[in-house]
Amino acid sequence: MQLRKSERSKAKIKMALQGPSGAGKTLSALLIAQGLTNGNLAKVAIIDTENGSADLYSHLGNYNVLTLESPHSPERYMEAIDVCLNAGMEVIILDSISHAWDYLIDYHSSLPGNSFTNWAKITPRQKAFVDKILQCNAHIISTMRVKQDYVLSEKNGKMVPEKVGLKAIQRDEISYEFTIVFDIDSKHFAVSSKDRTQLFEGKPPFTINTSTGKKILDWCNSTLTKEKLKQMVIQCNTLKELTELYNTNLDLAKSIEHDFISKKDLLQNLINNATKSSNGNGTYTHK
Repeated sequence: MQLRKSERSKAKIKMALQGPSGAGKTLSALLIAQGLTNGNLAKVAIIDTENGSADLYSHLGNYNVLTLESPHSPERYMEAIDVCLNAGMEVIILDSISHAWDYLIDYHSSLPGNSFTNWAKITPRQKAFVDKILQCNAHIISTMRVKQDYVLSEKNGKMVPEKVGLKAIQRDEISYEFTIVFDIDSKHFAVSSKDRTQLFEGKPPFTINTSTGKKILDWCNSTLTKEKLKQMVIQCNTLKELTELYNTNLDLAKSIEHDFISKKDLLQNLINNATKSSNGNGTYTHK
């Protein structure tokens, strides 16, 4: 056993590309992977659940393909990831992880008994899959299909469905788990809906290419400063994200512990207020 100082260069990016069919998610993932490996596609593997779409771009180079046939259970994805790791892959593309969620939804529907309590049989499998992605010693690029999302709104005394954008076909809030999430539209333009690197945040729509992956690689290999870490603390949306950020950069995090504590208190207050509101206790009068 040996202790070492934390290094950004040891970190591996965990990112997601989400978009409708035909948006170019697979090609975009390959181009990012090409940048992440400095052009060495031999160190890239695609776990393909999209009926051979991974082979459509073989002209780019000699990347590796693992065809994952049905059933697309989380456990089979995890096994496929291990195959890639054992082969020395530096970038693993999961194309796509929507099939894992579809599998779990179908499995949940097939279970007898109480639908609500049956989620206890689903959540641990989903969590194990997500943990495998986050703890994997390789760069991970996950693609996700999306569908049009609707909410019911009141208009002229009637409840009517209203489009509110595209929703990834995966468990709600899955985007919280990734460092970067790119939304790709049908015209192949991408924007970042989440970006803890701050490389793409607030930037106009752009077309993904190999330089996108090279920027991310440079960020992974750059020195993390206190100011950069403070900005990453501000961007944390959940206590889990905050804890992971602290543990991943332990030495530097201790030097700005006050920032972590302040953010933790803020997030905890938001949780407490949301809980009060859902229980009908949104107001409190001291007596």
